[in-house]
Amino acid sequence: MAEDPVFETFLAYPAQPGQILPPEPDFSRDNRMGAAGHPEIPGAMPAAFGGHDRGYSPEDLMILSLSECHCLTYLRLAQKARIAIRRYEDRANGRLGKNAAGLTQFAEVVLHPRVTVARGTDLAAAKALHERAHHHCFMANSVNFPVRNEPEIVEE
Repeated sequence: MAEDPVFETFLAYPAQPGQILPPEPDFSRDNRMGAAGHPEIPGAMPAAFGGHDRGYSPEDLMILSLSECHCLTYLRLAQKARIAIRRYEDRANGRLGKNAAGLTQFAEVVLHPRVTVARGTDLAAAKALHERAHHHCFMANSVNFPVRNEPEIVEE
């Protein structure tokens, strides 16, 4: 049996020389992150918590991870079902809340995939694949909060 895949990433703080660092009260949380063979991406504290929108926050990355996993799983299932996909777009959102212990966590993430299929495609079959994609999505299976999807299928 093949060994289970292992994924490795890196995070580097501070992102820039001269960045204001702790213990200063207005220290920057800007960082850089990535994985071998991939471009670096900027990380930052979200504007909702006093940061800015120049970098990806952990909240952004969690939602993006769930969205991309659903997309890639859906595309694979569509390929196996011989459904011609023209475009796949998603505008996902997540809501934070308090868990039973009073700690902040995601209360839910909602995916809004809009899939454009070739004219003549069985639209019900294309829509039904979203349930299967959700069931097989590694990331959705790894979180302890609801991940819902509200798909739209259109023909082109």
